[in-house]
This record gives sequence, C-alpha cells and structure tokens, in this order.
Amino acid sequence: MRRTLVLVSLAVTSMVALAFLIPLALTVREIARDRALTTAERQASALGPVLVVTEDPAALSRAVASTQAGADRRMAVHMPDGTVVPGQTGGEAGRARPEQLAEAGRRGRWTTARVSGGWALLQPVALDAGRTAVVEVFIPDEELTRGVWQAWGVMTAVAAALVAGSVAVADRLGARMIRSTRRLAAAAAAFGAGDLSVRIEPDGPPELVEAGTAFNAMADHVVQLLAAEREMAADLSHRLRTPLAALRLNAEALGAGPVAEATREAVDRIEREVDQIIRTVRRPQGRGSCDAAKVLRERVEFWSVLAEDEGRACELIGADRPAPLPLPATELAAAVDALLGNVFRHTPEGTGFAVTLHVGEGITGILVADAGPGIADPDAALQRGSSGGGSTGLGLDIARRAAESTGGYLRIHRSVLGGAQVQMWFRTKWLPPPRRSRRLVRRRHSRT
Repeated sequence: MRRTLVLVSLAVTSMVALAFLIPLALTVREIARDRALTTAERQASALGPVLVVTEDPAALSRAVASTQAGADRRMAVHMPDGTVVPGQTGGEAGRARPEQLAEAGRRGRWTTARVSGGWALLQPVALDAGRTAVVEVFIPDEELTRGVWQAWGVMTAVAAALVAGSVAVADRLGARMIRSTRRLAAAAAAFGAGDLSVRIEPDGPPELVEAGTAFNAMADHVVQLLAAEREMAADLSHRLRTPLAALRLNAEALGAGPVAEATREAVDRIEREVDQIIRTVRRPQGRGSCDAAKVLRERVEFWSVLAEDEGRACELIGADRPAPLPLPATELAAAVDALLGNVFRHTPEGTGFAVTLHVGEGITGILVADAGPGIADPDAALQRGSSGGGSTGLGLDIARRAAESTGGYLRIHRSVLGGAQVQMWFRTKWLPPPRRSRRLVRRRHSRT
C-alpha cells in the first residue's frame, strides 16, 4: 500500500508538473525571441530619421556606430544603389542576400530572414523619388535563446522539488497507514494463534480506526462466547457425575473377578476423564506440547483390552522413539480415541486395525487403518455432524481440527488392510495456515 501511494503521487504530480512546465518552457522561449526581435527592431527604427535627413556614408556610419548593434558590428544599411554602410569589414555586416532585401522592400515593413549563424531583421526605409533603403540588424542564434536554458533549469528544479515533496508527503501518509495496518494484522494473527487478551489502540485514518474498534469489539464478543461455551461444557460434564456414581455402585456390586475389575477400572478412567474435562474448560490454558509416541502407547493399550474381548488384531507401529508435537496431550488423545472409537463402532467384531506413527522432517503423521468395509464417501464423512453409521458424526471432525490446529491436515484413503485409513498429519512447529495468493484465487475462479 505504501509503495502504491508513492507511485500514485509520483505519477499525478509528474503529470501536473509536465502540464504546466511544457507550456511555460515554450512561453519562456517565445518571450526571449520576442525580446531579441523587439530590441533589434527598435535599433533599426532609430536610423530611419537619419536616412531621411542625409545619405552621406560618413554620417550614416557614425549613426550606425552609435547603436548597440552597430557597436557590435551587427548592423548595416543597404542603400538603393547597392552600397552597404558601413562596409562589410570582416564579413560581420550585410549578411542578407539580395532577394531577401528585395522582398523586405516590397513588403514595406520589417521582416526577418534566416542567414548564416542566426537571423537578420530587415527594416525598409522610404527615401525620396520612390527609393528604398533597408536597415539590417543581425541577431545571433544565442541572442534568441539568451536566458532560456537558465529559466528552464530553474523551472525543472522547482518542478522536481514539488514532485519530491509530494512523494515524501505520500510516503509519510502511507507509512502511517502501514503501521496501523500492520498492528491490526499482528493483533489478528496473535488472536488467531490463541492469545485472546490481545487488543489494539485504534489509530490512523478513520477507516482503520473503525476497523480497530470493530476488532476489539469482535475480540471481546469471542471471549464472551468462549467463556459461555466453557461454562456450558463444564456444566454438561458435571452432570455426568450422577450416572457415573450409579455406574460405580453397580460395578462395586459385581464382586470379585477379572470382568468386575476391568469394569471398575473403566469406570475410574471415565471419571478421571470427566474431571479432566471440567478442569480444562474451567481453567483454559495456552497451547502445549506432548510426546505423540507416549500418547499413542497409552491409548492403544487402553483400547487393546476391548480389542481382545472382540477378537480384533491390534498393532502399534513406529512408536518406539519420542515424537514431540505442538499439541496438548489431551487433544491428541481425544483425536486418537475418536478414530479408534470409529473403528470399534463401524466395523464388525474381529476386524483388525493398526496404528502407525511416521516422524518426518517438519511433519509427523498418525495413520489409523482397519480391515473393515471402508468409507464410501470420504468428503461427506469429513463434514461436521455427518455420519452414515448413526453416530454423532463428530469423531473425524475432532481429529481434523486437532491436525489443522498445528497447520496440518486430515485425509482418508484406502488402507492396505482393505478398509479405511485415516491420516492425521501434524506440523512439528505450529504455523498459521498459509494465505493463498490473489493469483491463485483468480486462477481458481477462472476455472469455475
């Protein structure tokens, strides 16, 4: 924006300066020419009374020498008999050709003629008996342009100063707008990264002030909505404690045995998860990190008990070394549980599954593959709330949001086991989603 304002100011002021400078330069040149011709015509007219009184060459020579042009040996008088006063000493007088002199005499008024090295002003003077003498004043080319180049230089300097001043003013205005825009963009980026306390002091042009005020209002509203959502989630989670208490009493009544112990352990785990949910939504924290390998080992171990009861083959691959992720362990565990829960919910008993951890350069992938019937429409399955199996349809959305929160993505493919393979790819360093260039957007629009 700053560069655009500078270029626009440069173009506009340059055109305005040229619009005034070119006519003014031509006018200055014409003024200098008119000044030289007027001076020459005045000096030539001064010899008219002398020629009327006398035609003596000596007297005429003294009259010619009394003028500035005569003193500079640029004046001559052409008599009707063909003589030139003063004589052509050094060739500096009498430059006009005979036909030019005759043309001036026929016209009866002063005229100019092009001669070697400049112009000749020819002033006819009527004598007695119908005779005509012609007074010639030589005007060099440099006399016609005296002071023109200096005037043009001054005008060019003034125009350049005006253009530079306008560009400087536009640059300062652009810098002010850029600073305000960058502060607004930085605040929006920080807010999108999770810093809900960020606010800005609106400044700059009125439009940016309105945008900054709207951003602050939007941020306050979002914080209020998130707080209300957290309270609602905490309340809903707290309501689960009543049925959990009843479930615990029923588990205690089962007595001894491996099934009873497994049931009581499952109830304890559910209760801990509910408490963790309540603590998390009550005291929200910033983004954290975790070891993906450790989280996968814990979650696969948890689901392996149910897999053994249903006769499912379960395998964990690649989780033998640390795999740091810029994602809280609870969010990753929730995403893995959602994917594994879908395997148990949407595939028949006895269907095996495998969880694979891939650690690459700057990216980490978690692949959950099963040997079930697969997903007929992956695009529809990724839509929030959409489910073809009678569930809530939020499992894949939870996994997708966990991946996208790190700048990654989620994909659904056919697995080597014959069923579906859900791939979660995480960036190992959190970055905001890349902005698409305008050129790409235009190109996409041109294809539609």
